[in-house]
Order: sequence, then structure tokens, then C-alpha cells
Amino acid sequence: MRGNTMKTVSFKLPEDLDARIERAVKRRGGSKSDLVRKAVLKYLPREESAGVSFLERSGKLAGCVDGPADLSTGSRHLEGYGE
Repeated sequence: MRGNTMKTVSFKLPEDLDARIERAVKRRGGSKSDLVRKAVLKYLPREESAGVSFLERSGKLAGCVDGPADLSTGSRHLEGYGE
């Protein structure tokens, strides 16, 4: 975050979440602001990244079609592979 101008943001948290943050700060050191800033950075995609990966785009599609569970272990599915 070095070199960036910091903006103050105010928001409300449930008491149990605030308590979890407090415990994490005590274990790890630092401040609440540091911890929340790091968590938000991990949660939000980085704008400067090249784009969204195929896995991220297709993750919701996994398991949406019927078929054999694992084609790589059934020898009948491998007939002619690599020829």
C-alpha cells in the first residue's frame, strides 16, 4: 500500500465478526485496518491482472452434465487415444 493515498471508510459489522477480527489482530499483530485491507485485497480481483482464468469462468459449469465420473480410468474410453 506504500505510496497510495489512504481514504477513510466507515462501515458496520456484526459483533461476532468484529470479535473475530479483534482475535486475529491479537494473534497476528498489526491493526484492524491492516487486516481488513488485506482481506479485501484477497477477495477482490486485481484490476491489473490479465483477466479472469478459464477455471474462474467455468467453475460453475463443473458437474452440470451427465456422464461417466472419470473418463481417464475407463479403458473403453481410451480406445484409439494417441493414434
